[in-house]
This record gives sequence, C-alpha cells and structure tokens, in this order.
Amino acid sequence: MWTDPSGRFEGNRGFRSTPPERQGMIETISATHLADRIDRGDRFALVDTRPADSYEAWHAPGARHFPFEPTEALDARFDELEALIGDDDEVVTICGKGVSSGTLGAHLARSTDAYDVTAVAGGMNDWSTVYHEVSVPLEGPRAPQGGLEVVQLQRRAKGCLSYLIADTDAKAAIVVDATADTDQVLLAAGARGLAIEGVIDTHVHADHVSGGPALADRLGVPYYLPERALGRAVHHDFEPLADGQVLTVGDVEVEVRHTPGHTSEMISLVVDDRAVCTADTLHVDSVGRTELEFGEADAERGARLLHGSLHEQLHSLPGDAVVLPGHVAVGTDGAFRSGSPRTPITTTIGEAWQSIEALSLDEDDFVEMLADAGAKPTNYEEILTVNRGVEGQPEPSDRVTLEIGPNNCSAGS
Repeated sequence: MWTDPSGRFEGNRGFRSTPPERQGMIETISATHLADRIDRGDRFALVDTRPADSYEAWHAPGARHFPFEPTEALDARFDELEALIGDDDEVVTICGKGVSSGTLGAHLARSTDAYDVTAVAGGMNDWSTVYHEVSVPLEGPRAPQGGLEVVQLQRRAKGCLSYLIADTDAKAAIVVDATADTDQVLLAAGARGLAIEGVIDTHVHADHVSGGPALADRLGVPYYLPERALGRAVHHDFEPLADGQVLTVGDVEVEVRHTPGHTSEMISLVVDDRAVCTADTLHVDSVGRTELEFGEADAERGARLLHGSLHEQLHSLPGDAVVLPGHVAVGTDGAFRSGSPRTPITTTIGEAWQSIEALSLDEDDFVEMLADAGAKPTNYEEILTVNRGVEGQPEPSDRVTLEIGPNNCSAGS
C-alpha cells in the first residue's frame, strides 16, 4: 500500500469527493509482477512519471510518458492524462523509486472511478533487479551425456546474462559473470541443490557492477579472472586463468580460451566442447566493441585482436556449439533486440557465422566497421573503477543510478 504524504485533495471537473480517511491510498504491485503482466500481454496503461531525460534514457516496455512531481496537483492536467490513458480501464504508474508515481496514482484514483489504479513499488530501481532464470537446452547429435546443465540468468532491464555451469549428478557448479544481485545466483543454485565451487568473471566489466568478488567471498570459494587482468591494476585478490587451462566441475570440463578484443584480458569458456561462454566477444547478433579499454587512439589494435579471437579461437569450435553471450542488447524502450525474456538468448557457432555480417568481413573491413561503435555505456569509467576494486561496492540505490541505461557493449548498439 502506498500513502500520499501530502494527503491533499484537489477538486476539478470530473473529480469526485473522497472521504479523508481514504485519500492518498492506492495498491502497489512489484516490479516482478509488472514483468509478468507485460509478458502475458495484459492490457493496461503504464504511465512513467520521471523527467524526460530519465524516461528517454531508459524505460519499461510500453511505458507512456507523463512527467509529474510529487508536490504537483493533477487537476490542471487531468484531461492531458486522460488522453494519454486512452481507452484503457487500468492504469499502472511507475517512476524512479515509487514516490511521484504513487502520488500521481493517488490523485487519479480519488479523482475518478473510471480506472483501476496501482503503482509499481520501488519504481525503476526495482525494475532494474528483475531477473529470469532459464535452462539452456543443449540438443543435437552431440547432446551432452550425464549431468551437464547450463542455467542462464537474465537481468531484464539491463540485458546482462550470467550463467550457472553445473554437473547436476555431482551437485556442483561454477558461476560465470555474476551481477551484483548475487541472491539471484544463490536462489538458482539452491533450487537445484548445487554447491557453487568457484566464481569467474570473463573480464573487467564496463557496463555493470560485478558481483563476482563479493559472491566468492561470501561462499569462501575461489574468485577467478583472466591472468592478463594482472595488467589492468585489479585490486581484488583472484586466481588467474591462463589460456588453455581446464577447470573441472564434477565431470564437466571448462576450457579457458584467451579471446582479446573487447578487452585485453577477455576469455571465453568452452564447456565440454558443447557450449561456449563468449561474454562480450560474440553476442547472438553482433560482436563486442573494442575501444572502451583501448581508447579511440588504440581502438584499431583492439579490433584486430577481436577479429583474430573470433576467427581463430571461436570459429574453430564445432558448428553446433551453443553460444552463451554475456549480454543481449536492450533498447531504451526496454525491449530485447534479439529473442525474448524468459527464453534462452543463444545461437550456435554455425548460425552466428551465417547471420552476423561482421563475421563475414575481412580484417580491414572489420576494423573499419568497429570504428563507429556507437554510444558508450553510461558511467563506464566509474563502473570499471568499482570492478577493479579501486572503489568499494556502491549502495544498491547508487548502483542503480550508476548502471542506468542500455549496456552498449555491442559494436553499433
């Protein structure tokens, strides 16, 4: 239940009088419930009350913009809001933290009986922590034997993809590229009775705060980074992973391949020669950008490294090897650019080389294409500082602000 702190009532045309004890009270729904309703195709008007720059940078799918301040009265703008709602009978309001949207919802609910009004508790802050847990099928003529299971954790608003790589027979797993919402990983592992034996970051992330060091410390298990992260002034204690090194999870083998380009230390992880965690080297519809670490002046070297990684390290894998990317692009409108939430965001090596234009280019043309990679991730330099361990983990509300906006780790995203 949300309460309007002002408790004020503004009368105007079409408004109804409400008993004082009921003024300012509306029901709330969780951000997870909002995601469920969006994915079911329920009909309602989702009204975002944040300022224009916040809305344009990032909003939930289908949200309509109606900027509104917590101290504002609705009476003078009632007709404007009614026109925005249109023929919908239900209105869900959302803002940054649930304050201005709750105020607007309360004003609307006491102004008319025409709508069923609710507000999203926690607003876009909570929307940023909605996750979906998806088991990745590994089918085909070389389908794995025994207990190999891959679980993809999708961070809905940001497009971050984390993984549990497990041997369910041995009840053992490793975590790859965990976000700072580490409870999501623990829930997924706990539901399967898996003991997490190690935590891996494939590189020093630039678009989101990593949960890897904190999760490893919490569980008392090794935290792994590529050995070349030693050259990036990482302050965390970690166990370095070398090119060609093999980790075992029960009977599952995870081979480390150095795939530089997006960053100098980047690795991909080949899982039983059946799947490969490609992080930001290869996505389902694009390749990674290269200038975030290398800078504009040295971006060409990064692009040439990436071209070599793709064609020498990844293209040599079997064509039906499942690609497990580190991100899916999410637009400012909140929609996945490839696939859909709650379904596996994957491709195969063979499908990638057939469908991604960049992979058909020779090295010089590839470098030229990557020269214009598009807008950089928001606040990426500050995020890198946190992920290198130079600064401590921000508070959850500060982290949401730090990570706001699309991940923009793909070339041209």
